[in-house]
Amino acid sequence: MLNINTSSLSSLPYPCIVVAKDLTPSDTANLDFINLLGFVTEEGSITSHTAILAQAFNIPAVVGVRGIIDQVKKAEEIIIDSGEGLVILNPTEEEKHFYSIKKDEKDKISRELIKFRDLPAITSKGRRIKVFANIGSEKEAEIAINMGAEGIGLFRTEFIFLDRNDPPSEEEQFRIYKRVAEIFKDKPVIIRTLDIGGDKEIPYLKLEKEKNPFLGVRGLRLCLLERELFKVQLRAILRASVFGNIWIMYPMVAIKEEVEEANKILEEVKQEFENEGKTFVRNIKVGIMVEIPSIALSLEEVIDIIDFVSIGSNDLIQYTFAADRTNEKLRYLYIPNHRAVVSLIKNVVDVCHKFGKEVGVCGEIAGDEEYVPLLVDLGVDELSMAPSKIPVIKKKIIEL
Repeated sequence: MLNINTSSLSSLPYPCIVVAKDLTPSDTANLDFINLLGFVTEEGSITSHTAILAQAFNIPAVVGVRGIIDQVKKAEEIIIDSGEGLVILNPTEEEKHFYSIKKDEKDKISRELIKFRDLPAITSKGRRIKVFANIGSEKEAEIAINMGAEGIGLFRTEFIFLDRNDPPSEEEQFRIYKRVAEIFKDKPVIIRTLDIGGDKEIPYLKLEKEKNPFLGVRGLRLCLLERELFKVQLRAILRASVFGNIWIMYPMVAIKEEVEEANKILEEVKQEFENEGKTFVRNIKVGIMVEIPSIALSLEEVIDIIDFVSIGSNDLIQYTFAADRTNEKLRYLYIPNHRAVVSLIKNVVDVCHKFGKEVGVCGEIAGDEEYVPLLVDLGVDELSMAPSKIPVIKKKIIEL
């Protein structure tokens, strides 16, 4: 109506760097990865979904650059250094030459790391750490298996629900889950049930606007309220379970009663399948994400009704410090090795091992060389990360 031209990021006209105020999860889920050289955003943090997706596809990105939109012009040359968090406008010939050499060196290191891709991650003391991948689509699943992933530690199914006018059908979800299961064959594929809320919105669900969405109806809380939506997803997962080694994981668990209610709904779906004569894996593994301090501190109450645990460190850190992880002004409160966070992780690991259950980490620290030694020392059994990080993290574990 205002005669304003909008640009679709799903079909970029030529190879370019995208500069934006921010990118929503639906924006990033549909980016044109062929012509996208990198992106810069004014908002966001290293644990925002924009940054997470950039790592998944190994795309250079710098987030949280305030005022960049007012400073950069269309078709202007810029250089982004994602490692240093730098954006250089109108680079000089010397700067172009320097970064051309730097890129060649990085590409060489990446080629050398490939030899670690298919090696088992075993420390010098003989401890075996499973290295899994975080994905949000079939495309990422193919990248993950090619990068040496030993399984999928986190399938972010919310990306299937974004950027559309109605929820995906049971059949559509089934085909996607089945394809990923077939790609990984007997390797575990942990499917996280719908995790919507916070910075991920679905307009067609017509949810009430919340004053504090990160502390509102999101994750498993939403699924327990939108039961039909939840049951459709569970049906699709169970149907796909016979084509591989699929596990189910509930997000945003705060108390035992939520898990009991979710398991009750899962049991209802299983009973429906049996009545319909459908084939599925009856004893499919069910686990939870530990992202809220309350469940991290009371895990013994729920450990007997679950099969495994995965620590979502991004949200666990966020809720421990009561600091929005997408707010660049609060970056100083992103402290993965703070004694409070370490104590919570240690308690989770100890409880899991006491009851013979495996525990993984699927947050960003699982793919960060700086924090991997700490996680290994704490006794974590599995680390799940962006596919591009797998070779370097395997190398790091082998060197420990």
